[in-house]
Amino acid sequence: MVITGAGGQVGGFLAGEAARHGYEVAALTRRDCDITAAADVARHVRAGDVVVNCAALTNVDAAESDPAGAQAINAVGPGNLAGACARVGARLVHLSTDYVFSGDFAGRSHRPYEITDATGPLSVYGRSKLDGELAVHAALPQAQVVRTSWVYTGAAGTDFVAVMRRLAGSDRVIDVVDDQTGSPTYVKDLVAALLEIAGGGIGAPVLHVTNSGAASRFEQARAVFEELGADPDRVRPVGTAAVPRPAHRPVYSVLSMAGSTRAGLTALRPWRDALAEAVGVAVAQNPIV
Repeated sequence: MVITGAGGQVGGFLAGEAARHGYEVAALTRRDCDITAAADVARHVRAGDVVVNCAALTNVDAAESDPAGAQAINAVGPGNLAGACARVGARLVHLSTDYVFSGDFAGRSHRPYEITDATGPLSVYGRSKLDGELAVHAALPQAQVVRTSWVYTGAAGTDFVAVMRRLAGSDRVIDVVDDQTGSPTYVKDLVAALLEIAGGGIGAPVLHVTNSGAASRFEQARAVFEELGADPDRVRPVGTAAVPRPAHRPVYSVLSMAGSTRAGLTALRPWRDALAEAVGVAVAQNPIV
């Protein structure tokens, strides 16, 4: 298995789990392989490989001030990988995002996004990721695009759960937006699904992979506090307008796994169950919140 973006949270976790499952793994960081350079990509892809692309520019706000960089990493790079796979006869699984959707249901009740729903990204990041999906399928129609949402490890780092863990250990009262709703997804569960897809037998060109259920960022933050035994009332709800950010985010980007399970993929457990495990593991590994 060739893993690009192995220096990130998903790619790094996937590399460890793939090796544990018996794969011979080439875990490539950006230093090892610059996916924006087609010639560099070609050096690492061989016939029969399964390539999983976890490389991406994921800083949603930073992308607003660097659209060219976002396009290069999130769109041109995946296209290069797909082209290389097509030339030698390799498979490609490409990781994408819920931010390809707008969250605007035009007055209709919110419901989880199905694979077939129309896209409509609001940010530079979302547009670049959608362009990446299109570039992948243009070069390699049989490639598989995996959209996921609000991925976290809960360990030391900058993901939302890790940040909430650190804040729970202080005495601060924090404001968290309650008008953005998504599907919090534990990296361990996402990686298990990626390995299932890489193993073959699931032929859908686009898949949604998230823990089941939905939560606002406010609800997710309170859940982290509760799991740690901290006072959840220290988390206060605010609207997005109270904490303006450079990038527009969809107010609702919950993904439905119905189409993925029909294609044969195992459904993921509820997000709150996954969070409980993630926080427990993180505390065991690093008791200092």
